[in-house]
Amino acid sequence: MSRIWSRLSAYIRNRTFIGADKAGNQYYVRTEQIDGIMKEKRWVEFKGEDDPTSIPVEWICWLNGQRKRAPTPEEMAMLEARRQRVKENVDLLKKEEEERKAREGISRKITSMGKGDRPDLKSFIQQLPVASEVDESGKASEATGSKRNAKEREEENVPHQAKQEPESAEPTGSGASFRPGTWQPPT
Repeated sequence: MSRIWSRLSAYIRNRTFIGADKAGNQYYVRTEQIDGIMKEKRWVEFKGEDDPTSIPVEWICWLNGQRKRAPTPEEMAMLEARRQRVKENVDLLKKEEEERKAREGISRKITSMGKGDRPDLKSFIQQLPVASEVDESGKASEATGSKRNAKEREEENVPHQAKQEPESAEPTGSGASFRPGTWQPPT
């Protein structure tokens, strides 16, 4: 029992108070020897309920060892004022954007997309050419027709011996015969 008591009292005596944050959480450090190496242990004692979300970013960085020095109260006040200014600027920009949209006559509000919402792809799909489109004269559209005509011309220019060789799935050639828009997947 005395061994447990001595360890507990050593734990309490060896800790050093480093600081406290706005929420009342208190931060401590203790240096101890582990495997022959002096290591620094850092921890927080929460005020009230253990809520890790109440720890400011600067203190989290200190706890994780990303900062060598603990944040000072002056630094925390300066960072809090900066966060407040950024928040005010964001609110101002949102207000200006809403006013600009009202002046331009745009009445719809932009809502954030949730998991169930999907983007409207109708306008995107309408921009894509459809390969089976036929104009009023009964001819295929120029985009698909030029692809077919180019392939037919290629077949006419190839000698009879080359036509009998099986086509390889691997690309061959120097690229001199490349024409944009003429590639078709192998069938």
